[in-house]
Amino acid sequence: MKDGPDIAFVAALIGDPARANMLAALMSGKALTATELAQEAGVLAQTASAHLAKLEQGGLVQPRKSGRHKYFTLAGHDVAAVLEALMGLAAGKGHPRSRIGPKDAEMRRARVCYDHLAGEMGVQMYRSLRANGVLTGSDLALTSYGKRFLREVGVDLENLPNSRAPMCRECLDWSMRQSHLAGRLGRALLQHFLDHGWAERLPDSRVVRFNSRGMQLFEQHFHIAEAEGRDSD
Repeated sequence: MKDGPDIAFVAALIGDPARANMLAALMSGKALTATELAQEAGVLAQTASAHLAKLEQGGLVQPRKSGRHKYFTLAGHDVAAVLEALMGLAAGKGHPRSRIGPKDAEMRRARVCYDHLAGEMGVQMYRSLRANGVLTGSDLALTSYGKRFLREVGVDLENLPNSRAPMCRECLDWSMRQSHLAGRLGRALLQHFLDHGWAERLPDSRVVRFNSRGMQLFEQHFHIAEAEGRDSD
C-alpha cells in the first residue's frame, strides 16, 4: 500500500454529482440548510442528509447550529481553493456544470468566490494592487504605500477579523484563468464594497452587481497602472 494522503477518498467525495452541486452552492460563502442543499443537488432531503454526513466526516463541510436550525458551510479556505481550481479545470476542458443562462455574463464579470471577489473585476483588482505597488513579492506582502492606499479606500487593517487565513493569497479564477485576491484582505475588500453601497449580492446567486457609483469608485481605485509600478517604500 502506498503511503501519503488519500486523494482518491477526497476526490470521490467531491466527484459525486449531488455532493459536487452542494459544494458549489456553498462557494457562495453562505451557510445553507440541508433542505436548501437538497434543492441545489436535486435530491430528497433524506438523501441530502446522507451526503452531508459523508462530507462532514471527510472534513469538507462543517455544521453550524442556530436555534433549532442546522446550517452547513465549507470547512475552510483550503476547501474553497480546491473547488475553485477544479471549476477552472472543468471549464478549461469543456465541461460546464450547467447551461449558459442570463446570469452567465454577470457571473464572469463579478462574483463571490467563497468570501472574496472573483471574475473579471476580481482579476482587475488583483492586477491593479500588484501593478500599483500595493502588494509585492511572491508572498504578496503589503507595502508601506499599500497600507496608506487601503486606508484611503476605507479598509481598516488594524481591525480585520481574527482568522487563520493569510492576509493575502492568490486564488486562480476559473473563468479568467488568472489570479484574483483571496485571504483576509480579499474578504475585507469585498465586504467593504457591499457595506458601503458599491455593490450588492444578487439573491440566491454568487453574482456581485456593482452600481454606477460603485463602478466609478472601483475604476478610480483599481485602475491598471501604465507604468511598471509604484515605488513600494
